[in-house]
Amino acid sequence: MSSGGSSAGLLFFLLPVLLIGFMVLSQRRRQRDVRSLQGGLAVGDEVCTTSGLFGSVTSLDDSVVTLEIAPGVTVRFDRRAIGSKVSPTAPAADAPSAPESTE
Repeated sequence: MSSGGSSAGLLFFLLPVLLIGFMVLSQRRRQRDVRSLQGGLAVGDEVCTTSGLFGSVTSLDDSVVTLEIAPGVTVRFDRRAIGSKVSPTAPAADAPSAPESTE
């Protein structure tokens, strides 16, 4: 008797189980990262919402975040809508500057 058939059957059973296990673990990791991000929000943080709106956190509640998107313009978002924190960026080095006077 050959054991090739039984090892192939085991492989066809084990492969989907490993794939499902990998998917569950990666989903849990993503959920943990999102909870950590949303739990670590503080007033003054620069954030980006899941819909792509950038703003600065002006106030926090258990379920609501208020963002200032322009001077004097605030909007309220569900806390779960915060997608990421944005690190402050320096001005672009290749941005055109005002022409210098040669007088």
